[in-house]
Amino acid sequence: MKILITGGAGFIGSHVADAYLEAGHQVVVVDDLSSGSQDNLDPRVKFYRQDIRESALAEIFAQEKPDVVNHHAAQVSVPRSIEDPLLDARINLLGLINVLENCVKHNVKKVIFISSGGAIYGEADEYPTTENYLPLPLSVYAINKLAGENYLRFYAHQYGLNYAVLRYANVFGPRQVAQGEAGVVSIFVEKLLADEAPALYAYPDEPEGMIRDYVYVKDVVRANLAALTKGGNDVFNIGTCVETTTSQLYRTILWQLGKDILPQSGPARKGDLRRSMLDSSKAFAELGWSPIYSLEDGIRETIAWFRAAKEKQ
Repeated sequence: MKILITGGAGFIGSHVADAYLEAGHQVVVVDDLSSGSQDNLDPRVKFYRQDIRESALAEIFAQEKPDVVNHHAAQVSVPRSIEDPLLDARINLLGLINVLENCVKHNVKKVIFISSGGAIYGEADEYPTTENYLPLPLSVYAINKLAGENYLRFYAHQYGLNYAVLRYANVFGPRQVAQGEAGVVSIFVEKLLADEAPALYAYPDEPEGMIRDYVYVKDVVRANLAALTKGGNDVFNIGTCVETTTSQLYRTILWQLGKDILPQSGPARKGDLRRSMLDSSKAFAELGWSPIYSLEDGIRETIAWFRAAKEKQ
């Protein structure tokens, strides 16, 4: 089938593009390269440099006529969404609506929408958190991701557009851009490889840092493969159901690098949740998906990639 990936030159989207190609699909990528890189793309990918908010997107849909749209394009920084809520809404809502309008017009069979299990539930009192828990988002980013899910339900009801929502935990791995909370692994690795002390953010009463569910990008890719044919009109958590504090994460990376560098201390940022961990048993039952990589194994591969990238510079 032909699959159009928005944000496909980015960290996660480019890995998904690679997997779809290897599975024998035709892959088209639309990306404005605001955070992605064309260097991440396999030469077999047909690439369009295009902002998803613009009317020119319709020309790409008309020409390519994709069977499936995998929507990874997004403004992904929680702190930035709070500092500039209009920008977040323009990309994560108006951009999505533009994509969905084109999906309906050009008879797309299914949309795979990337949401945020790591932010959408807010400070949940169900822990680990299931998809049945009522989301109470505490950041503009999370609010708009939840709104995006509701738009998908509307388009399914009104136009029969099939969809699957993947609510990612905190994804890490090769090609990750070192910015924002989502990039904490890459931030730690890049700083430590340069023998610099990164900042470890924490609430005063929780000095070990925030609790997160870190899922390796190769596991996330497998969920995107499964969602091509399974999980119609439903929502799935994609996480490990393993809690890791920021300090534990830092110590794991430090140990694998063989370094002895104390981190700097920093206060929690706007929108930082105290804890987040996802129950992904529904994804196992209905998508046949569960994580394979441990945190340690994922970090080992990530460090190897960042070392190789540094040597090329």
